[in-house]
This record gives sequence, C-alpha cells and structure tokens, in this order.
Amino acid sequence: MEEMTKHGRIGLAAMRAGVDRKTARKYVEGGKLPSELIEPRSWRTHEDAFLEHWPELEVMLSDAPALEAKTLFDVLVEKYPGRYDDGQLRTLQRRVRAWRAERGPDKDVVLAQLHRPGEAAQTDFTWATELAVTIAGQVFVHMLCVFVLPYSNWRWASVCLSESIASIRHGVQRALFQLGRVPSFHQTDNSTAATHRIPDGKSVTIEGSSKRPFNEDYLAIMRHYGMTARTTEVGEKEQNGDVEAANGALKRALDQALLVRGSRDFESREAWQSFVDDAMRKANRGRGLRVAEEMTAMRELNVARLPEFVEEDFRVSEWSTVRVKHCAYSVPSRLIGEWVRVRIFEDRIVVRYAGKDELVCDRLRGRNLRRIDYRHVIWSLVRKPGGFARYVYREEMFPSVVFRRAYDAIQTPHHGLKGDLEYLRILHLAASTLEADVEAALTLLLADGKPMTADAVKLLVAATTTVDVPDLAPHTVDLGAYDALLAEVGT
Repeated sequence: MEEMTKHGRIGLAAMRAGVDRKTARKYVEGGKLPSELIEPRSWRTHEDAFLEHWPELEVMLSDAPALEAKTLFDVLVEKYPGRYDDGQLRTLQRRVRAWRAERGPDKDVVLAQLHRPGEAAQTDFTWATELAVTIAGQVFVHMLCVFVLPYSNWRWASVCLSESIASIRHGVQRALFQLGRVPSFHQTDNSTAATHRIPDGKSVTIEGSSKRPFNEDYLAIMRHYGMTARTTEVGEKEQNGDVEAANGALKRALDQALLVRGSRDFESREAWQSFVDDAMRKANRGRGLRVAEEMTAMRELNVARLPEFVEEDFRVSEWSTVRVKHCAYSVPSRLIGEWVRVRIFEDRIVVRYAGKDELVCDRLRGRNLRRIDYRHVIWSLVRKPGGFARYVYREEMFPSVVFRRAYDAIQTPHHGLKGDLEYLRILHLAASTLEADVEAALTLLLADGKPMTADAVKLLVAATTTVDVPDLAPHTVDLGAYDALLAEVGT
C-alpha cells in the first residue's frame, strides 16, 4: 500500500513487497490490509466428539464445578464402553475450560498491593535441598530463612536447619544488622514458629481476627527490635507473595552461582553461609535507588543482638540423662540429681553446671531420639554388668561397627554375663585411653582371628602407646665460646 501511494504501479509494488501480483491486486481492490481481510471462522474443522453427551457433563459441572475434565472423561469411558479413546481427552479439557470461562463460578482475585518504602518486611522459609549442597562431602539438608523488603525487593537469606523460633530469631536479626535499619512491621505466614500455640498458654490472640495467636517468644523478638508483628490469614500464603516469589528467584540465582563456582561442596556450614551472603550482596546492588528510599524511611537500628540461644533448667535423671526438646542426652554421672542449665541453639546444645560447660554436642532433630556417650555410664556398667543385657541404651554402647563385631566375637566362646563383662572391660579401656587406639587393636585381633579379651587389647594398646625415651649423655656447655664472641665484638 505504501508503494502504491508512491507510483501507483501494482507490479512494482508487489515485487518490492515480496508478494504475488494477484495477491497485491486483491489487497488494492479490497482497500483493506491483510489482517483486516481475516474473517472469524463460524464452522468446525472436526466433528464434535462430545456433542451427544455434553448435556450430561454440563449438568455434572453445574452441580460440582470443581470436577476435572479427566474425571468427566473417565465417567464417559465407563458409561459408554468403546465410544471414546484417550486421544480425545485434550479436546474435552479445552471444552471444560471454555465452559468454566463462560459459565463457571467466580474465581478469587489476587489483589495487587501498593508497598510503601520502609513500611514492612516479610520473612518466609524455603527448603534448599534441590541445590544439592554438601558439607565435607555429606548432603546438607537445610532451609533458608528469607527476609525481603517488598518495596525495593532487597533480600537476605540465612542458613537454618528447621522452621523454628530460633531460626526466625537468627534470620531476622542477621538481616536487620546487615541493613542497619528497622521497618515498622514484620510479616510472616502461619506456618512458622511465630504463631504456633504454646501449651502453657504463653500466646497472644490477635483481637478481632481469625488468625492464630502469636507466641510470646516471637513477640519478645519484635519488641526488642521495635517492630509490630503481623501475619497472613490462615491458608492465604499469597498475602506473603513478595517473599514467596523471592524464594524461587533466590534459589535460581544460587544455583547459577554454584554452577559458576564449579563445586557444591563446602568445608563448613559457615563457608556455605558466606557464599550465600556474597550472592545476596551482588543481587542487592541493582536495587540501589529503591533501597535508598527504604533506608531513609526506616528507623536506625540501635539495639544489641539477641543471644542465639534460649536457656532452660533441667534436672539430671538417675539414668544420667537430661531430656531436651523431647530428646535424651547423657551427661557425666557425677551430675545425677543436680540441676543443670542448658543453652539450646538451633544446631547444638550446651549443658552447663556451675558456670562450666559439661557437654557440647549437635542438637538432635526430631522426637524421642537420644545421644548417649558411653564414657558417661561405662563405670556403672562395669560395676553392674548384669544390667547390660537389657540396658535401654545398649545399642549406644557400640561406638562403631568394629566394637559391635568385637562383642559378637567375645560372645562366641563366652555367652551371657561373662561375655558382657569382657566387652565392658574393653569399653572401659576405650574410655580411659583413646577410643581410636582400642579400635585399632580390636581390628588387628579380628583380622588375626585371635581370642578377643580385654587383656589382649590392653597389651596391644600399651605397645602402640609406649614411647622409647633415648638415653642421652648430658651436654657439657663450653663457656669459652662466650669469651671468644666478646673478643670479636671488642675488636
């Protein structure tokens, strides 16, 4: 059409437009562009396979709009054998989708929110298992606590092991100290420890709301940092949509960074956290202008960090254990009957008595688990070997597979109490010396097929630990060397 306005020659215009002369003439005579000549199709290219039985399906959809097309198709196949085949399912799915768009029930509308600078932060947890990160070669099963400022999309991620109040405290304060500023509100969803009901009644109900109440531990964190706690409605996680959307983008960015690094193995959890922090800083650089607006609107952070643990007092049982968060931990038997103070971190526990650490170990994840150190109870077992056969923590008395094999070897010639006593004497030796030396001695005896006795193990351990001290003659010091040195200095 543009060429025709220049010279009015159809042949030349068609050639320059790259179309056939007859096609060009049709467009010129019609006086319309090609897109304007397309007419809506009012006929079907294929016969409607569901025309006969569609009224039945329509009644079913009207009564139960949530019915899926696959379910309706299965009903037809069962009711009319041989009439339909699997290749027609896609056609029915399109038909049902069109019916829902024209006559189906109203859908929930996602209401876009207007965010104000520095008003609120959102926190959420997301599993990081798909990143396949390993620590010293072992798969690291963990989560990320993601903190987001919705207005600028500034975000920070903290490595954690579970969705707990300790993880919330850790993640929130790491983000706040990175910012150096504090927003007015902090928002979480209802799946976090912030709104778990506390059995002893330490919870605060949100007046005039159907939301679950906040627990006092979470509110204490909010009070310390001067933020107002708020949460989404139960089952409405999209109200935390900004941080929910950030989770996927965050993990994609970390995955790309790991690909560039060329390895997903880290020497420690701290090294992995440092890697995540570097990735967060790079991602936040591009949000400078909006972040600056947020920083101006937020209050300055002027409080100290909260401790990364909670303290509770426990009395040591007659089994020489304390039960912390539904799991049992052994402590030195001299503490039986005493009250100890336990510091519960997210990843470890510290048992203290009279201001001194008595036990530091990894925290067990789960319920009714146990961590029993044979060194804490072995002296009692040696004195009372008859209790070993049905000892509740019997399996924890085998530090490794080698010790278990040694026990089985001992029980071959010595059944029952005598065999138990022999093994307990070996275990006592491991507690008194070095477990590694005893294990090496057991391995040697098993390989040679020699009798497994405590005396044999003791001889091997003594042979490996004995150090020959050489007999050296005393060295005579020649003080004349000093006179010679002073003479050289004087000259």
